[in-house]
Formats: sequence, structure tokens, C-alpha cells
Amino acid sequence: MPEQPSAPSADLAFALELADLADSISLPRFRAADLRVDTKPDRTFVTDADRAVEDALRGRIEAELPDDGFFGEESGREDKGARRWILDPIDGTSNFLRGVPNWATLIALEVDGVQTVGVVSAPGFGMRWWAEIGGGAWGQEVGKDPRQLHVSGVSDLEHASLSFQSIEQWRLAGYLDSLLALEQATWRDRAYGDMWSYMLLAEGLVDIVAEFDVKAYDLAALVPIVTEAGGRFTDIEGNESAWNGSSLATNGRLHDAVIATVAAARK
Repeated sequence: MPEQPSAPSADLAFALELADLADSISLPRFRAADLRVDTKPDRTFVTDADRAVEDALRGRIEAELPDDGFFGEESGREDKGARRWILDPIDGTSNFLRGVPNWATLIALEVDGVQTVGVVSAPGFGMRWWAEIGGGAWGQEVGKDPRQLHVSGVSDLEHASLSFQSIEQWRLAGYLDSLLALEQATWRDRAYGDMWSYMLLAEGLVDIVAEFDVKAYDLAALVPIVTEAGGRFTDIEGNESAWNGSSLATNGRLHDAVIATVAAARK
């Protein structure tokens, strides 16, 4: 018999409800002819769907859990105590506005600095992934049963599949030589992009994911899913934080070798 998830905690159940709400707003706006797109001061894009999703989810959190803090890409941060909901209403906005289905709503709960719950809902793919600490990582396609996720067993770089997100990220961060060294050391390299790279890692289909110029709302929901699938998630130097502006996620077996390869190329 296939493994089945246990009953969710109250926090995970709430996060999944938030994901349902997000999908009900974002999916009807996907490929909409009247989608409104604006440019933010940092020259990134934001759509009416980004704002509508975040407003709705933040409103639900504030109504039902008024003592919890919040950090969202579009409306900012409000700290209230040990608990904080971290939200990216549409991760992959550039994909969303071009009609590419690689986008998702990212929902995380952080307690005392630890990401304890993560939900990634990608209605354009008809997929959702989730995890809570101690409960395993799970994925579900629309109309199918949930399945437990496990990272790969690849143990050496020469057989590893790498997703590096974008060359520009690495170049601007001053790590282009490190990217080239990783490309030469690994079996295969691709830039699947955004949350999907990490979900492929959790499913055992990719072995290494790394990127730069990322915020906590880009990463927090991914951390529990990767780690509960058996992987490891740090910044590019090996520090276990989603707040340091870079990320390195692996199947665990490859983590130290990747850090060593990146560091050696910078000397």
C-alpha cells in the first residue's frame, strides 16, 4: 500500500486552506487578457493577481491568527512574536505574466526562526507540495492521491543533476566561476527555475539547486519540503538560514562537495 500522510496539524491545515484560497484567486487570472502588470521600484514585475492573493491571505491570517506575525513580498513585514507567516503570493511572476505555468503560491510558518510548515501550490501545473516538521514531505496532482517525497540517492557530483536558476544571478553575485566549476563537475545542468527546481529536488529528480538574490519569502516554504524529503537546505556557504540572500539545496549526500567546489573556484 502507498504511504499516506497523517492528519495535518492545525497549522498545516490552515496553510492548506490558504493555498486553496490563493488558487481560487490566481488561477482565473492566469493568461487573462486584462491582466494588469506594473513595475516595482526594484524593477521587478507585479500583477493584480500578486496583490490580490497576498491581500486575501494576509487578511485571513490577521482575522484568524491575530497574534501571528507576517512577512509578504508585496505588503511587507509585521513582527508580533515567535510565530510568523511568510508568503510569496506568486513565485515566478515573470512566468505568470507570460503564460508559462511554472509559478506557485508559497506559504510558510516560521516559529522561533525555524520554518515548521511549508506549502507550495502550483495550480498551473495542477500540483501541490507540502510538509511539516516530523510529518514527511508530500506531493499531489489534481485528482490523484498524495505521494510521499524522497530525495535521490546520488552520492557523487559526476552523476548529479544541477539546477542553477540563472547565469545572471551567479554573475552578479560574483560566483560565475563557481557555477562553471559545478557545471564541469556534474553530469547535467539545467535552469528549471523558481520553486520548481526545489520541488524536483524533493521528488528525487534533481540533486542540487542553488541561487542568489533571494529573500526569505522565496525560500521559507521550500525548506521544510526539502528537508522532510531527506535533503539539506542552507545558504551557499552552508549556513542554515533562509534569510541570507542565497540558497543551496541538495539531497544531503552532495552538500559538502558542492560547498567545497563553490569555495575552491573563488580562491
